[in-house]
Amino acid sequence: MRIAALETSTEWCSVALWSDGAIVSLEQRADHRHAEMALPLLSEVLGRCGTGAHELDAIAFGAGPGSFTGLRIACGLAQGLAIGRDIPLLGVSTLDAIAEESGAARVVVCLDARMREVYYACLERAGGAWSAASAAICVSPAAVQRPPGDGWCGCGNGFAVYPELARMVTRVLPEVHPSASAIARLAAPRILAGEGTDAAAAAPLYLRDKVALTIEEREAR
Repeated sequence: MRIAALETSTEWCSVALWSDGAIVSLEQRADHRHAEMALPLLSEVLGRCGTGAHELDAIAFGAGPGSFTGLRIACGLAQGLAIGRDIPLLGVSTLDAIAEESGAARVVVCLDARMREVYYACLERAGGAWSAASAAICVSPAAVQRPPGDGWCGCGNGFAVYPELARMVTRVLPEVHPSASAIARLAAPRILAGEGTDAAAAAPLYLRDKVALTIEEREAR
């Protein structure tokens, strides 16, 4: 089984290939160049593994939340790869991917959502997956609730943008971000269990529909 993974929800662009449990990945800081970087990076990963896109069995992508444009890029590229080869597609939560990347068992994920809001969730490892002790929401930093219990690790750039949130957790790793390798690790058992879906039905997970503040809202703030 070969599963390609794409993740473009933050300033990083990363791709990975999961092949029967082994993962090869590449990641580069993209700023706003995800669309032009993702497929060449994937081609390089496939080349390193001695395989081609025609040999892929499934595609996984970081579904969100995150940058609206980045989410659309990953979803669109993943759909193109999957539809052209008639293979299943699976979207994976970027918040779950951050928790997976952290190496911790209890993770408060906090991503800067712009417009003075954050994407926030409290996740706990349960076997090989993540369960939500606090469901993913988009709120102002002032509305963020302290996670239940102790021993939480705070991950994501929301802790860098709003350092006052660090008081809620035991330690902070603001540099941890979603990666394609984490997406692949989370997607593989689900795809093997038959959770992959028709590529045409794939969609980003925004959590918030609003893209930007109006002029009046910016002036009021």
